[in-house]
Amino acid sequence: MAFSLYDATIPSYLQTIGAFAKLIDKAEAHCDAHDLAPEALIQARLAEDMLPFAFQAKWVGTHSLGAIESVRAGLCTPDASTPPDSFDGLRDILSRATEGLSAIEREEMERFIGKDMVFKFGETEIPFTAENFLLSFSLPNFYFHATTGYDILRAQGLEIGKLDFLGQLRMKMPG
Repeated sequence: MAFSLYDATIPSYLQTIGAFAKLIDKAEAHCDAHDLAPEALIQARLAEDMLPFAFQAKWVGTHSLGAIESVRAGLCTPDASTPPDSFDGLRDILSRATEGLSAIEREEMERFIGKDMVFKFGETEIPFTAENFLLSFSLPNFYFHATTGYDILRAQGLEIGKLDFLGQLRMKMPG
């Protein structure tokens, strides 16, 4: 069986979103255990000129399910709305992304190949094919925001490691 656009995107999105959702749970538990207000982590940043954890969680959803929705429409315009300011709100973004991605059929993804796609930000328009948009723009952005979110929590003292980032591996099962 040939490797497909579905295989290159959907399972990886779901794996990383699942891991990121657990990071949110660990962040909330950390706040409870250390008597920290949730905002201490939700608004935490790696650097002053970088967006806080809440935006990283939002963009994990945006560059997964949001990317697929953009391909369906043939147009991606960045969502500049403010993310939720609660752990439950952030979990909801990831839950909706998981639900939407889980409903995508392999055949639909393969029909995207070769479809024209435009990323538009202000006056800037970047033309793509659907597969190049997903593989060279959205997937790298997805991993950037997932990694940055992990790094923010780690920098804030959470006891997390690489396995927390990797999530549920897709291992070959015997038999």
